[in-house]
Amino acid sequence: MRFRPLIVCSIVLALLSASVPAFADDPAATPTPAPSQSKLEEGLALDGDTTRAIVELTDAAQHEPVAGVAAAQSVDVLLQPQSQSFMVVEGTAEELAKLAEDPRVTSIHRDRTYAPAEVGSNITQIGADKAHEKNLTGAGQNIVVLDTGIDRDHPYFGGRLVGEACFSAVESGVESLCPNGQPQQTGEGAADATTAKCLSGGVNLCEHGTHVAGIAAGSGGVAPGAGIIAVQVFSRVNDEDICTGESSCLLAFESSLRLAMDYVATLTEPVAAVNLSLGGALSETDCDATEEGAVFKPKIDALLAKGIATVVAAGNEFFEGASYPACVSSAVAVGANDGADAIADFSNRGSLVDFFAPGVDIQSSVPDNQMATHSGTSMATPHVAGALALMKAAAPQTPVADLINTLKTTGRPYQYEANGAQVTTPRLDVGAALAGTGTQPPITQEPTTGPPGGPEPDPTDGSGPTPQPDPTDDGRPAPAPTSSVTPVPLPTVTVTVTVTPTPAPSAAAVCTRGTAGARLTAGKWAVEIHRSSGTIPDATLNCYLKLIGKASKVFPELTKASSLGKAYRVLKGTKTSRDQLDRALLTAWLNWAHGRNGTTVLTAAEKVQLSGAASKAALKKATKNVLKSL
Repeated sequence: MRFRPLIVCSIVLALLSASVPAFADDPAATPTPAPSQSKLEEGLALDGDTTRAIVELTDAAQHEPVAGVAAAQSVDVLLQPQSQSFMVVEGTAEELAKLAEDPRVTSIHRDRTYAPAEVGSNITQIGADKAHEKNLTGAGQNIVVLDTGIDRDHPYFGGRLVGEACFSAVESGVESLCPNGQPQQTGEGAADATTAKCLSGGVNLCEHGTHVAGIAAGSGGVAPGAGIIAVQVFSRVNDEDICTGESSCLLAFESSLRLAMDYVATLTEPVAAVNLSLGGALSETDCDATEEGAVFKPKIDALLAKGIATVVAAGNEFFEGASYPACVSSAVAVGANDGADAIADFSNRGSLVDFFAPGVDIQSSVPDNQMATHSGTSMATPHVAGALALMKAAAPQTPVADLINTLKTTGRPYQYEANGAQVTTPRLDVGAALAGTGTQPPITQEPTTGPPGGPEPDPTDGSGPTPQPDPTDDGRPAPAPTSSVTPVPLPTVTVTVTVTPTPAPSAAAVCTRGTAGARLTAGKWAVEIHRSSGTIPDATLNCYLKLIGKASKVFPELTKASSLGKAYRVLKGTKTSRDQLDRALLTAWLNWAHGRNGTTVLTAAEKVQLSGAASKAALKKATKNVLKSL
C-alpha cells in the first residue's frame, strides 16, 4: 500500500465484517446524476499517488454493485458499513474519477482526519461546587467521551464506566487502537487506554481521553455522579512526516467518527452529552454548507433530536473562528479561559464559540492511576459536557436545547473584538444556571494581538541562503556560511506549559499561533527556516507548519511542507507558475501563523492551485492576489 503524509493522512480502515451493528443510517445523498469530475473533491490525488477516500452512495443498498465496479477498476475497497450510505476506498485520481462515473456514486472525498485538541480552582469558577452541595452530581445521566480511550480502573472514576466501544482505522503504517487489533470493537475493554499499542518510547499516547473523562465526570470533576461511556476513535500513525518529527502520533478519521456517532445514536442509556475534544481544519464562518460540515451536521442534529448535545473543542490556534467540527452551527463549540477570567492566549474565539470554560492548568486523571495538569480547549470542553449532565439530571424532561440556552443566558459574558466586530461569549457558570441567576455583569477582554507592522511583501525577493545539498536526516539544508539578511526579531509566541507533578515534572507547549503579526517576505521566511540562520526557534517554526497543515488544503496535502527542510524548498521554488503560487501561499500562511489575520484570499487561491486544469494565467493571477493580500 502506498502511504501518503496528508492533512487527511491516507489511512486505510480495514473491511468490517458482516456482523457490524446496524447504526443509524446516513442521510440519503441526493441521487441526481452529475458529471464525474464534479463529484470529486478538488485536488484529489493530483500527485499521482493513491488516496484513501469516502465514496458517498445514493443509498446503502448500492454497496455490493459499486464495490464490484470498484474492484473491476483496481480500486481497493477498504470499508463497507452495510447500514451506511458510504464506503471507503483507495485509488489514484484516474481510478477514482472512473468510479465517479457510476450513477450510484454521488460524491468522492478524502477520508479526513482529526487530531486531539492539544493539552497544556476550575470547579469553583464555574459554580459546580454549589451544585454538588445540593447533591446535584449528574447521577442518572451519562457522558460519552469520543477520544483516545480510558484507563478503565483509574480510582478517579469510581467504577462509573458503563460502556465502551472502539472505531479505529488500520493500514500499513497505521495501527488499530482497539484491544482486539481490529477496526472495531464494542463491549467491556474496548476503549482500554493502557494497551501496548498506546505506548511509544515509554509515553502513553492515549493519555488524552482519560484526562478529558476525568474533568467531565471524575470524582473531582464537574459531574462526579454521572456515568462514562468511553469510545476510542483514534488510530496510531507511525510516520514522522505526518507526526511532525515524532515517530508516532494519533489521528481520528472521518469514517471512524461517523461510525462512532451513529453508534452513540443507538445507545439506550440516558446520555446528556457527547464530548469531542478534537478538531481538524479551521473555519472563520459557520461551516454547515461545506462538504465536511454537511457530513457532520446531520449526525449532530440526529443526536440533538435524541436529547444529546455534541460538545466540541473550538481549537487552540489563537484563531478567530473554530476548527471542524466545532464550526457546525448545531455543535456546542467551547473555547478556554484561565483562572483570572481571561480568554486563554491559545484559545480560538469569535462568534462561532458558544462558551468559554476553564482550560488552563486543569488537573485530572491520566493512565496508570496518575494525575496530571494539562491546558487546552480539550480541557475546557468536558466542563461543558459535565455541566449539561448536571443540568439534565436536575431537569430530565427539559429539552437539551433549552438547557444549553439556559447555560448561555446565565453565563458570565466575555466581551471582546473578533474579525473586526464586537462579540459577547458566555463563560460557563453552571451554578448560576441551576440557581436561576439572571444576567451577570460582563468582563471586557483585553486585546491580545500584536501590532500589524512589519515589512511589505516583495514578490521578487531573492534574499536568504542558496539551496544546499541535503545531508541531514531531517531533510533540512546545511548551514550557509554567511547571510546578508538582517535577522528578524523574535516574535511573541503564546505558550502554555503542561506540568505532570507525579512521578516527575514534565513540560510541553500548546502549539498556537503567534501574536507578533509581523509580515515577512518569502526570502526572510527562508532565512528563519534555514538551519542556524534565523532567530525564531525551531519549535515555533514546526508549530507554525503544523497549524498550516490544519488550515490549508495545499500544505501538506498537495505540496509537501510538513518539515522545515521541505518548507524551505517551497519558499525557494520559482521555476514554474505552480511553484510561484506555492511560494506565495506558504509565505502568506506563515504570516498567518505568525499572527496576521485573514484567510479569504488564501482559500480562493488554493482552489486554483488544487485545480489540475488551472491555466498558467490563472495561476499567475492567484499568485498576484495572494501577494497583494500579505
